[in-house]
Formats: sequence, structure tokens, C-alpha cells
Amino acid sequence: MDQALIKQAAAALVEARRTMMPLAGLPAGTSPTTTADAHAIQDETTAQLGQAVVAYKAMAPATGDATRGLIYAGTVHAAPAAIPARLVPQCGVEGEVAFIFRKDLPRRATPYTREEVAAAVDALAAIEVVHGRFPVDAAVSGLDKLADSISNGALVCGEPKADWRSLDLGKLRVTLDVNGAPVLGQIGGHPTGDPLGVAVVLVNMLPNGVKAGQYVTCGSCTGLRYLTPGDTCTVKFAGLGEAEVVFKP
Repeated sequence: MDQALIKQAAAALVEARRTMMPLAGLPAGTSPTTTADAHAIQDETTAQLGQAVVAYKAMAPATGDATRGLIYAGTVHAAPAAIPARLVPQCGVEGEVAFIFRKDLPRRATPYTREEVAAAVDALAAIEVVHGRFPVDAAVSGLDKLADSISNGALVCGEPKADWRSLDLGKLRVTLDVNGAPVLGQIGGHPTGDPLGVAVVLVNMLPNGVKAGQYVTCGSCTGLRYLTPGDTCTVKFAGLGEAEVVFKP
């Protein structure tokens, strides 16, 4: 994808972030046609925003490209968190297993192994707050949404757990409550059944690796639900912990 088109697409996303005005779509001719194009638009958006990347969202499907989204400083919150709904008007929530890196894993020629990544992270319960620069019902492609860092609005992080390695993270019992009422309870639910495997893929796909203190959230275990201002959402993973967010009216 031509660099001028990447810059134009990124500029539209930056303007939407700054003004909170939804985009019907990317400017004509600037929609990405490959995962690499979408990631390049993410990177250019970051450069134009001048924001530090403090977390990632990632997915590694059995078929298709692995993908990542960028999460910026000021949008990662310790649970319980109170986030003004005006900052994330779509108020989407997904309960996820996430990790925090406890040491740098810089890019290297030999891929990091599962064991190396596991030794470098603590695990935690998280809520990804979903809010995209496109309206929920916008007629945009999955690659357009990927260019927008897969509609990330914020990340709410529970207390990291250092002794998580005895847990089968893909088969934990997960519950999701809204305003104190249970709306979901199940075993597992992760798209691949392997959150740690997603973190391994992320580390090895990033051009500069990861830094200590950064997070990665590894895919929804609860599906996506849209809430409303004033709602409180709590996700709990048996043996791992919980996270909670309230959308302040």
C-alpha cells in the first residue's frame, strides 16, 4: 500500500480519535487490502498521535493471519475502573485473559519459545472496552477495523497473578455480571483455547519485540456485549481473578 495512502487513512483515524466524531469509513481508496497494510496504518496512526504503546491486543487464528492492535497510554486502567462513557460511547465489553511482561523480550532472529514467554509474564483477568472509530453498524471491512486497532477503546486490568502456570487458561470457568446480575457463566470460551499461544505469536511478530510493563490481551472468552452509561461489568476467571469497569454517565 502506498505510503501516502497509509498516511491519509491514519490521519482520518487520528481525527476521529481526537474529535470523537465517528467515521462512516476510511477515505476513498485508502482501505487496506492486506493485514500488513492494516498494521502499517496502525503504526502510522501511532506516529501521528504521538502516543506511547503500553499494551497490545492480539489474535492467532488456526487459519489466516495473526493480527495485533495497539493500546495507548492513558487507556489502560487498574480494576476496578471508572471510565467516563463519553470517552468510549459504544461501551462494549469483552472478558479476556491477559498477560503483563515482566522483562523485555526484544526482537531476535530465533523465535521465542512458549516456555520463554511463559517465564517472562504474569497472567491476569481483563476487560477489553470496545469502542471503534466506526459506528457499530458501519459497512466497513474487517481490515478497516484492524487498521483501527480492532476497535479498542480501553483495557481494564485485574491484579496480575505470578503463580498461574498450573492453570489451564483455555478452560477456566468464566462469569460475566452486569450491574450485579449474571449474564454469562461457562467453561472456556477463548477462540483458540490457548491465550498463552496468542502471546507467543505476538512477541514473535512485533518488529521490536515487547518491553517490561507492557500488556497483551489475548481474545474474548465472553463474546462482545454493548452496555450503556451507568452500567457496571465484572468478569471473573476461576483461579485467576477478576476485573471490573463502570461506565460513568
